[in-house]
Amino acid sequence: MTMALKFTLLATLLLLTACRSDPIHFHTLTPAQPGGGAHNGVGEIQIEGISVPPQVDRPQIVIRQGNSGLAILETDWWGASLADELRSALVDQLANASPQRKVSVRVDVQRFDSIPGQYGLIDVKWRLRTSGQTDNALVTCRSTLQTPSGTSIDELVTAQQNNVRRLAVLITQAAAGNRQGCPTAG
Repeated sequence: MTMALKFTLLATLLLLTACRSDPIHFHTLTPAQPGGGAHNGVGEIQIEGISVPPQVDRPQIVIRQGNSGLAILETDWWGASLADELRSALVDQLANASPQRKVSVRVDVQRFDSIPGQYGLIDVKWRLRTSGQTDNALVTCRSTLQTPSGTSIDELVTAQQNNVRRLAVLITQAAAGNRQGCPTAG
């Protein structure tokens, strides 16, 4: 009887060990430090819409592997879908913009590449227009923003946070209307 009991306990222990899963780590595109002080501008920048490629618009973080591979990370997730994370981060970053008029922005992400040990990249088309106007585009731009990244997922998320911050700066510059055309990514 003791041998059968030992075998049952060993089998149960092995089964429980095999079923153990790694904890899920949640990440956000909104940095811990807010974008700035209180909003006091004449106008504001509203987000009209955001789209991202369906391959990366999921709660799990998706990274590139090689030239043609993607990996969906089962233990590293965004706090929401990527489109919602991007919207929240842009709202945070644009909250303190002070354009001379109310404007809205439409953001269409063409590529959202995350390559640990190399870089985070956002290739985005965006259109800024006066709020309430249907086809009165102030500016339509395409920006490719790339930030070097370390090997960890935390470093990769920080690189993408930096890309979102830089995108918000470009949108804010265009909304200020100080010059014609698209601002250059710096």
